[in-house]
Amino acid sequence: MRLALVIPAAALLLASCSGAPQERALQAPPPPPSTSTTTTTTTSSPTPEPQPVVVATLPCAAPIRACVSLSQNLAWLLKDGAVEYGPVPITHGKPGHETPVGTFKVAWKDAVHTSSIYGLPMPHSVFFAPGGIAFHEGPLTEPSHGCVHLSPEVAKIFFDALPVKAGVQVVA
Repeated sequence: MRLALVIPAAALLLASCSGAPQERALQAPPPPPSTSTTTTTTTSSPTPEPQPVVVATLPCAAPIRACVSLSQNLAWLLKDGAVEYGPVPITHGKPGHETPVGTFKVAWKDAVHTSSIYGLPMPHSVFFAPGGIAFHEGPLTEPSHGCVHLSPEVAKIFFDALPVKAGVQVVA
């Protein structure tokens, strides 16, 4: 049954793509030549100048393992002062629930955490600031209640890379 439907459909497709004479007869005729005596010339537009690539600057200075820039909505993982991973996009706290700025140490981690205050899942949580502030998987389209939201893949990478007592710096 399927073959009976496929063969006519394939024939129709081939006929429509082949430019057969009957198909050409259905096309509109070309427009008549212009009777205007004005001559127009086309000039090519100038080739656009290459634009510089905007590279986010690393705003953290302390010997730390993770850096967060709230103004740039970016985070990095560092190793021996050099960027190991990132920058990656983040979202952070909203008004009334700001993400604290400062230098912190990872206090604890929980791969399958659920917020005790909001009842929301916080996969791959890495807690680093007082008040339950953590890196964790969360939407990158909306602000948080103070935590640093990361995409699912990035949250897993940060979770694996940040041991307890690792330094985290958050800058405005």
